[in-house]
Amino acid sequence: MRNAAETRDKLLETATGLIWQSNYSSVGVNEICKQAGVTKGAFYHHFESKADLYIAASRHYWESMKRDLDAIYSPSFTPLEQLENLIQLIIHKQINECSSKDMEVAGCPFFTSGGQAGIDEEKIRLAAREMEDHMQRYSVALVRNLKAEGALKGNPDIDQVARFLHHFVQGLLVYGRLMNSLNAVRADLREGLYRLLDLKEAYRTEGSEVPVSSPADAA
Repeated sequence: MRNAAETRDKLLETATGLIWQSNYSSVGVNEICKQAGVTKGAFYHHFESKADLYIAASRHYWESMKRDLDAIYSPSFTPLEQLENLIQLIIHKQINECSSKDMEVAGCPFFTSGGQAGIDEEKIRLAAREMEDHMQRYSVALVRNLKAEGALKGNPDIDQVARFLHHFVQGLLVYGRLMNSLNAVRADLREGLYRLLDLKEAYRTEGSEVPVSSPADAA
């Protein structure tokens, strides 16, 4: 028998996995309970609604993502190494999340769900925006570090360029999911980031394709 904490964790993990596979709208409470092996009574003991589970799952997922980001953006890395770590993490995360599914690119279901939320799903949009704010802070730090390093051309607006980077990555992952091709993501990822950053030629890595390696190797 699971205790209450284990049941809650199982619901969070199951919800996250199901949302990765499809999307928030298509995943119902019955399916979540079935996959998690819990009763609906247990579900509603922990969460008032599917939206509340989604919010908790997004925050649960963020804790894992934050650990990855803290590792790849460690001050022990130069700004250029941090950028390369980010590129590797994006690809590696898709490989991990899609390893047992009939797809090559999952994207980020929490951002996707937030963008697809209807006008009566304010909780979903707010949860996605909360994650967006978290990610933006890391992107701003990366751009600021690259600018201080002298790796960027001109005098870019740090906040704006950081938003560009995040929007580009999310859009590229949506495209990769549509094409069901990780190679489509890998082919454009580095070059797209370089162009948005307006990275000086001397700081660019040769080639546009991203090799497969684990971000743990960098960290």
